[in-house]
Amino acid sequence: MRIQSAAALSLAATLFALTNSAAMALDRKVQINNQTSYTIVEFYASNTGTSDWQEDILGSDVLPSGSSVMINIDDGTGYCKYDFLAVFDDGDELVSADNNVCELAAFDFTE
Repeated sequence: MRIQSAAALSLAATLFALTNSAAMALDRKVQINNQTSYTIVEFYASNTGTSDWQEDILGSDVLPSGSSVMINIDDGTGYCKYDFLAVFDDGDELVSADNNVCELAAFDFTE
């Protein structure tokens, strides 16, 4: 009886660990840090391989210099690799390609 209980407990612990790891792998929230001296007025994230930037994730908000925002990059497709586009208040644009949002907790825009 004890062997079966120990095996069942071990199996339960393994399943919990796998479930917890799978749930964490699905987290596509990334903290976007503006470490430039300009305000980010638009931010886009599109899965790598597409040519459409979709919609401005910031909407009517902006990300001032020195500020951060947590963004859920999950678009429902299950992809992990995304390209980022930041548009700054001086009109400059900065693209960062092939970011793995399943592993990335924070991303810094720098000058």
